[in-house]
Amino acid sequence: MSNFTAFHGNRLLASGSALEVALTAKTLLDEHPGADVLIFDDLSGRQIDFNLAGSHEDVAARLAPEAQNTQPRRAPGRPRLGVVAREVTLLPRQWDWLNAQPGGASATLRKLVDAARTKDAPHEKARRAKSAADTFMMAMLGDQPGYEDAARALYAGDAKGFRRRIGNWPPDLRTHVERLAAPAFES
Repeated sequence: MSNFTAFHGNRLLASGSALEVALTAKTLLDEHPGADVLIFDDLSGRQIDFNLAGSHEDVAARLAPEAQNTQPRRAPGRPRLGVVAREVTLLPRQWDWLNAQPGGASATLRKLVDAARTKDAPHEKARRAKSAADTFMMAMLGDQPGYEDAARALYAGDAKGFRRRIGNWPPDLRTHVERLAAPAFES
């Protein structure tokens, strides 16, 4: 799945990396100022805004990976390993149990988190897909006939009902929402 998707009205304009989508949108807006262009983050389904001011080079410079990495470095923890120190509040009996585990509290907490993430991965993937598809549908298709029924079918896991209810939607928008929703219907 691409990272971002742009639409010009109901038509797909571009799908791909932030840079590809932003430059395509910039080209269209340079040729047709005030054109209706909306860009979405495919992971969340949310509409996002890129700063498209200036030249193509200016836009590319703002979207370069180095420009995106502007978070200050944190001193605590082991930053070279990606470990960040944070506070965890537990009851004394919970600290006692953690400290009695092989490797200590930190190693045990990391193992517990990783085990929970692995166990819930399919459910979490489906939940994120439903949320992204619904967020996109609400923004772009909320006034389309069958939107509410399609959303109900999406959350119920009814793939056939979902596809039937979105069948008359504009083709590019329908294709995109089907792509966003696909993981929600995987068994």
